[in-house]
Amino acid sequence: MSDSVNTPESTQPPTTPDGEHPDHAPGMSIRHTRAKGEPRFPDGPKADPAGSHFERRIRSFQPRRSRVTAGQADALQRLWPKWGLDIDGHRGLDLADLFGSDNPVVLEIGFGMGEATAQMAAADPRTNILAVDVHTPGQGNLLNLADRNGMSNIRVANGDAIILLREMLAPDSLDGLRVYFPDPWPKKRHHKRRIIQPDFLTLAATRIKPGGTVHCATDWEPYAEQMLEVLTAHPDFENTQADGGFAPRPEFRPLTRFEGQGLDKGHVVNDLLFRRVQHEDQPPAGA
Repeated sequence: MSDSVNTPESTQPPTTPDGEHPDHAPGMSIRHTRAKGEPRFPDGPKADPAGSHFERRIRSFQPRRSRVTAGQADALQRLWPKWGLDIDGHRGLDLADLFGSDNPVVLEIGFGMGEATAQMAAADPRTNILAVDVHTPGQGNLLNLADRNGMSNIRVANGDAIILLREMLAPDSLDGLRVYFPDPWPKKRHHKRRIIQPDFLTLAATRIKPGGTVHCATDWEPYAEQMLEVLTAHPDFENTQADGGFAPRPEFRPLTRFEGQGLDKGHVVNDLLFRRVQHEDQPPAGA
């Protein structure tokens, strides 16, 4: 999952058609001095939407600092009230109301800069994507991509995906879950921070409709093996692959620039595609 950013960049509105400030080259950030306590984006995502209302626990993501370009800042200011939401944990989400349609909803956890998310949304406009991240430049970039390409089937959520799943989403409300290239936390002492764990899958299973899918991808082979082991052992999911192994990359998952660079270096990318099981003692979804 991508990480949050809380540096004091400017929110000065750009005036060029592509969203960049006329006095700055594309991709450059704009700085100004904010007063102490002044919100970074008054109409945008909050720095810590859930605050201290929920328990402290080991998280699968950690904050890091990065710069926000003028175009990204403009998108956050203009589009957050329309297409963004803060994960505060204090309200349930009506997904049909959120998207303005009752189309299937897929939750994507950790979208980076959002290019792959935007491509998938454009290729499948009848599927709504609820994209969660804490990386402010990525949030702005994805909103900008959605706006410039006329895509209304993306909503961007800011904060902790665990709180979103547990406190804000109704049972059987999701048609799928995507976790692409999460932080592998390679050091053994950090493995407990990996997001794909039995407890996480148990929670996710309560929110995914029977028959819905969990799709993971990683270029860290030891993590791929752990994902496969944990998903295979979980009673609420079954592998879509008859041989019980990894899945070929589905056509709907774009090959990202980051992934392509890794493949050029000899990295192995593994996809895992599992299906939510309908147990005999469970009522059908929506019953």
